Parts: sequence; structure tokens; C-alpha cells
Amino acid sequence: MSQREYHIVVLGSGGVGKSCLTAQFVQNVWIESYDPTIEDSYRKHIDVDGRHVILEILDTAGTEQFTAMRELYMKTGQGFLLVFSITSMTSLYELAELREQIRRIKEDDNVPLVLVGNKSDLEEDRAVPRPRAFKISQDWGNVPYYETSARRRANVDEVFTDLCRQIMLKDQRAYPPNGPPRGIRGEGRVPRRERRRRHRRPVCTIL
Repeated sequence: MSQREYHIVVLGSGGVGKSCLTAQFVQNVWIESYDPTIEDSYRKHIDVDGRHVILEILDTAGTEQFTAMRELYMKTGQGFLLVFSITSMTSLYELAELREQIRRIKEDDNVPLVLVGNKSDLEEDRAVPRPRAFKISQDWGNVPYYETSARRRANVDEVFTDLCRQIMLKDQRAYPPNGPPRGIRGEGRVPRRERRRRHRRPVCTIL
């Protein structure tokens, strides 16, 4: 059976839990301390609707950092998790600009997206009402909206699987179903040297 490799980019403000979300999905671990990310890349093999696929997941810096690298992420990514914290309305508002940049750079109004409200375990500190987040997801063309908790591993697998399914549907429209398989490597963090090599050339491109 042929295998496809899909490139997912995790975007959002600093401190919303992008790295925690990604680490829970890929490695099933909870990161307690906050260490601002510059860039981390991970690989994971998963089965979606009976198909075995490889996800390469890029965990990016917060929106206020390293903006020069963002355009490359958006060019090479095939699907995007737009993550905010339910404890910060500002982190939600900042995603609107990221979405517009994605649409502009990719020249596509139907890029696979999932809107993610992270830190759902901090309900007592909620600043973003659910109806507000749902309204934004509807305004964005009914993109899927999930509330997640990396600490409790709530809806972590679901957001990545939903995004992967969207990419697969888009891929099936663009390529024949039995395209050539991609190379297979082990799961986990991708060495930084290899990530640099990949960023030198365009590629078809997970609280």
C-alpha cells in the first residue's frame, strides 16, 4: 500500500500550548514548564480512515517571534492548526491575521484548517466564550473548532486527525489515488540539520 506524507504547521501566539499539544500527540507526554519554541519538527505515523499516512508536524514560534520564518512555513504547509488559549481573547484575535496570511501566500481560500481553543482544563479562567469561538469558525467558512487540553489529553488526537482528513481529501482531488509512496522514517523529533536541508527547497508540504 502506498503511503502519503503530509506537512502540518501549528501556529498561534506564544504560550497558548502549541508545543504541549504537539508533544502529547506525537510522544504522549505532558510538558509542565514553558520554554519558548523557535522551531521543532516531529514525525508520526497514523491510520486515518483505513489509510496509513506519515505526518510531519512543525511546531513554530509564537506569532510575535521570528516572523521572517513564517512565510516559509505557510508556503510548505499543507494544513494548519490555528491555536489560541481559551484564557486569552487576544490570542484568538491574533489568529485572524495568520489565517489571512495563509490564504494570501497560498493563493487558496480552501486551505485545510482547524481552529483550536487550548487549555480547556482552565475553565475557571476562561476569557473566550464558546459561542464567540464558534462564530469565528463559521465566519471562516465553517472550519472545524475544537477545545483541547494538553494536560488532560482531551481532543488532542481529534484535532490532528481532522486536519489530516481534510488534507487527504484535498490530496485525492489533486493526485491519483495510487501515487508513489514517500520515504518512511521513524517517529519523533526530526534532527535540526535535516530540517535545515528541507527548508532550503520547497516541499509538498500537531496542549
